[in-house]
Amino acid sequence: MSVSVVLGCQWGDEGKGKLVDWLADRVDVVARYQGGPNAGHTVKVDGQQIIFHLIPSGILRPRTVCLIGNGVVVSAEAFQGELEALKKLGVSVEGRLFISENAHVILPFHRQLDMLQEKARGKGAIGTTGRGIGNAYADKIARYGIRMLDLIRRERWGAIADRNLDHYNSLLAIHDRSAVMTRERFLAMLDESAAIVQPFVTDGVTLINEAARAGKKILCEGAQGVMLDVDFGTYPYVTSSNPSTGGVSTGLGIPPTQINYIYGVCKAYTTRVGAGPFPTEFEEVFGAHVRDLGNEYGATTGRPRRCGWFDAVVVRRAVQISGVQQMLITKLDILDTLDELKICYAYRWEGREVSLFPFGLTCEDKVEPLYETLPGWKTSLVNATTIDDLPAAARKYLDRLEELVGIPVAAVSVGPNRNQVIQMRAFEV
Repeated sequence: MSVSVVLGCQWGDEGKGKLVDWLADRVDVVARYQGGPNAGHTVKVDGQQIIFHLIPSGILRPRTVCLIGNGVVVSAEAFQGELEALKKLGVSVEGRLFISENAHVILPFHRQLDMLQEKARGKGAIGTTGRGIGNAYADKIARYGIRMLDLIRRERWGAIADRNLDHYNSLLAIHDRSAVMTRERFLAMLDESAAIVQPFVTDGVTLINEAARAGKKILCEGAQGVMLDVDFGTYPYVTSSNPSTGGVSTGLGIPPTQINYIYGVCKAYTTRVGAGPFPTEFEEVFGAHVRDLGNEYGATTGRPRRCGWFDAVVVRRAVQISGVQQMLITKLDILDTLDELKICYAYRWEGREVSLFPFGLTCEDKVEPLYETLPGWKTSLVNATTIDDLPAAARKYLDRLEELVGIPVAAVSVGPNRNQVIQMRAFEV
């Protein structure tokens, strides 16, 4: 038995979906432990791009069982869309795709409230995806949430409406009186969602723990990145869950003592979507150039991503919080045409040099990133299949990332397709 975790070490969008797909052929179970349909995990197979928002990326491997854990908030509508996309691809999910019965439900009014609240923030908008994720998590914590096990039991719906409907409507009415729901409309939402998810709902905690006891290999898939963690990220410009390793146990029901390997995915540069501090962000013109090179547009929203140099200060903090043992580097090939590359090794902030991302850093703070400059390799990596195929300058860049972050690089992606991954050293899953 082994339990491995793959999580993001930056602000999300690191390319976790591709690497989970790459690793999924070696494991028996892939389980998503947090987030919602605000995540966009992209896999490219035989030139065809597939984007997952809820279903674990491992579903494309025909023998792999996939679980959406209790730490995920699930939109039945988004889930159905992914099922239909998989069906068109000829991918069967029968008997190998499950949703934990403790997972909470995103209903249409959650999305509506999300957009109304974001609009009301005006210039202070956080930059949510409008998918209702934060609102579903807020209801979960305030004990107004609806779990899968409630959703599939029709006899509970009347009591849920009695307990929750006034609360939901009071929030909607603050922003738009016309958004207030009738009881009939609310019950219809439950009915529509239940019809979609019911065949997939199971006791996910037992499923994954029995798999572990049976000696199965389990891969836990995180969404977003540690710097968007609601407890450790650049608050309030964060997601509503815990992408860090702690989210694995609370989001799947696996004891932390069962976790064997933790891999952190890092883009060869840095990106983030939406507002929030970003010390190594490029100037506008160069940022647009790199954005186009890397097709840096959100898989879920299509929003342009902000781009910057690799930030070891950010990644060190993620490694510290999550116990990352090895890095998986993505999009190294996007740097192919650049004359020189910079790596941020520290910040000058509040009159001192800091090597870990400060929890109190805000957008308004004056922070000076301190850089090392390395030469670019100025050649395409598209045909590289082994470490020996990488030019000396590319190997030097990876070596320096290892030295500055303090952990080794286990694998590096050199193109968008699932087979364009170079294993740099032996590692376990």
